[in-house]
Amino acid sequence: MKPFIVVSDGFDAPLFEELKKCDALEVHPKSKVTQDELKTLLPKINGLIIRSATKVDAALLELAPNLKLVIRAGEGTDNIDKVACAAKGVKVANTPGANSNSAAEHAIAIMFTLLRKTAWAHASTKAGKWEKSAFEGNEVWKKKIGFVGFGKIGQIVAKRLSGFEPEVFFYDPMIETSPLGKKAADMKEIFSKCDIITMHLPLIPATKGIVNKDLLGLMKKDAVLINASRGGIVNEDDLYTILKEKKILGAAFDVFADEPLKAESKLFELDNLVMTPHLGASTGEAQYRAGEMAVHQIKEFFLNNNMMNEVKAK
Repeated sequence: MKPFIVVSDGFDAPLFEELKKCDALEVHPKSKVTQDELKTLLPKINGLIIRSATKVDAALLELAPNLKLVIRAGEGTDNIDKVACAAKGVKVANTPGANSNSAAEHAIAIMFTLLRKTAWAHASTKAGKWEKSAFEGNEVWKKKIGFVGFGKIGQIVAKRLSGFEPEVFFYDPMIETSPLGKKAADMKEIFSKCDIITMHLPLIPATKGIVNKDLLGLMKKDAVLINASRGGIVNEDDLYTILKEKKILGAAFDVFADEPLKAESKLFELDNLVMTPHLGASTGEAQYRAGEMAVHQIKEFFLNNNMMNEVKAK
C-alpha cells in the first residue's frame, strides 16, 4: 500500500502538482483541508505536511494511529507537541532556513512602519485627510540597535540594516563574538542602552514571558520594541501597560501569545503599537522554498528511508 500523504494548510500549486505526480505516494487531492476534513482523514494518514494553522497535539495523534511523519513547512514547530509525537513514534521535521530572509525583512518592515508612522499616515490619507504635521517620525541612522537572540534571522536583520550605520549590540548566550556587533553583558544592558530593540528568540520554557515589566521599565522613553519572532516571549499585559502609559515611544509586533488575537484584546486600544497577523514567512519566495524542501523531505523519508531535518523533543 502506498504511503498516504496529506497537506493540510495550503501549498504552492506547482509544487503540490509535483508531489501528486509521485507514483509511489498517494496524495490527498486537496492542498488545504478544514479541521473537520482532517479528522476524517487522520486514521489513514502516514505523512502530514503542515504550516502554522494545524496543531499537532495529543488529541490529534490519538486519531492518527498510522502517522509516521509530520513536516512543518517552515521553521518554528511550536504548533507540534514533539513530546507526544515521540511517545507515539511519530517523527517531526521542519524546513530550516526557508523563511529566514522573509522573517528578517518583515522585522525591518514593521520597524520602519512604527518609526515613520506610515500605517497611521496611510489610514489618514485614505480617509481624505492631509495631516502632514501629525506624523513626524524618527530615523534609524546611527541609532543603537539591540538584538535579543542573534541567530540566523537576527544576523540577517543586522546585515540588512548595516547601511544605516547603527551601533549594534546583541545578547545571545550561544554566541560570544560577531563582526556584526558587540555582545552585551546581559539583557538589561540591551534594554537600558538601545534605541531600537528587536527580538529574535524561539519560544521555549526558558524564554516564555522573558520580557516583562522589569526589562520594559529599563527602556528609554524614545525607544521602540520589535517582535517578529515568537509570541509569548513578551508579557503582553506588561507591554500594554508600558505602551498605554506612553513610557516608551512604541512597539511593533507580528506575533502574539494567542493567535489569532481575540476581539476583546486590550492591545487593540493602543495607538502606539503596530500589529500584523504573523506575516513573517508570508512571501511567495519563502512559501516556495519551504514547500520545495517539504516535498523533497517527504519523498526521502517514505521512498529512501532518509530522515532529514529532524526536530526532537527537548
